[in-house]
Amino acid sequence: MAAGSIKTLSRAGCSVCFRRNLSSSPSRLQSCMSAWVIDQYGTNGVLRYTEEVTIPTINSASEVMIKVYAASLNPLDVSMRGGYGAKLMKLRRDPFSVMSADNEFPLILGRDVSGVVVDCGSEVTHFTPGDEVWAAVPPWKQGSLAEFVTLTEYEVSHKPKLLSHIEAASIPYVANTALSALVNAGGLCRDNASNKRVLITGGSGGVGTFSIQLLKAWGAHVTVTCSQNAEGLVRGLGADEVVDYTAGDIAEKLETMDKFDVVLDGVGGDTEEYAMGLLKPWSGAKYVTLVTPLLLNTDSMGLLDGTLHAGFTLHSKAIQNILSNGVFYRWGFYAPDGPALDEVSRLVDAGKILPVVEAQFPFTQVPQAFQKLEQGHARGKTVVRVTEEDDEQTEELLQSSRLDTAESEQEVQETAKQN
Repeated sequence: MAAGSIKTLSRAGCSVCFRRNLSSSPSRLQSCMSAWVIDQYGTNGVLRYTEEVTIPTINSASEVMIKVYAASLNPLDVSMRGGYGAKLMKLRRDPFSVMSADNEFPLILGRDVSGVVVDCGSEVTHFTPGDEVWAAVPPWKQGSLAEFVTLTEYEVSHKPKLLSHIEAASIPYVANTALSALVNAGGLCRDNASNKRVLITGGSGGVGTFSIQLLKAWGAHVTVTCSQNAEGLVRGLGADEVVDYTAGDIAEKLETMDKFDVVLDGVGGDTEEYAMGLLKPWSGAKYVTLVTPLLLNTDSMGLLDGTLHAGFTLHSKAIQNILSNGVFYRWGFYAPDGPALDEVSRLVDAGKILPVVEAQFPFTQVPQAFQKLEQGHARGKTVVRVTEEDDEQTEELLQSSRLDTAESEQEVQETAKQN
């Protein structure tokens, strides 16, 4: 049996993964991988390609290592490249970092991943090497613009069977963000969303295009704001009504419509000022914004003052709106959730949710992919092809894992005979 391997016996109802040591892999894979990193915060020029990043190891019995086939970019990646949320993310990575001068670099960006499991912790029960998976990488973890990424099994889900890795990589982060906002903050779910009226501002981006499809699968009535040249896209995804924000006073147009049960605001700015008046008064209606001041405040004011200031802002606005017209004011955030992606995967394979990929780039052109995203006016997601789908290195890793698993199982059988 390979040195460092961990063997466990199978339990009823569980598939148990035998973890191997990467020493059985090719020499370069043993220690280093290719990745795009940043060594400081800034503009696109800080992105650096390297083949000398240490491969992430499995540090917990519940972790899985994923060979990345495709990743996609989100506006958060552009913001994080510039330092957005740096203080709070550093604290989340290491609570003791407040007391040290250590920096967080090099950082790997990229929040979406679609790939293949190549290694598992000893207590992983839902995945085995060779499984095709997708996931949203939490912002406080090293990202997916690399050959490998390590996540807990609770952050990972089996990839939809009908999607390629490129298509699959366009969904997880926006799915987890939309679900957190619509379910946790907005109070919607498949059991109560039927005929609810929902307004989505900024509906042609990643979160918007996913939310339209999810809400329509749940039976909601969906109104979307976007520019005129995105109308065909959002209507094709199921939007019932579309309002062009470039043609006249958008607030005036929306005020002529029936009131809404939920507003999902992906634009921010002055949207909040008129959106509250679009909700049904005194009926449990909710305004949920994805544009919050929390990370900006902690960046500019420090962790304590920034968090307190953001909390005061949320509390005062919530109280003001519930007292004035009986509507709820809430903030929506991304939340990692592998089981939620399981449900999304079922909807995708049932044809209820389609991937919306606007552009794709090879791994050598990550800076160009960032430039595309920075142009704004997204019509879906920008995806990066990290590994070609017939990659030989992945097959070598999986073959090694299968050999180690066979050795482990044989050793368990021999031990049982001796006893």
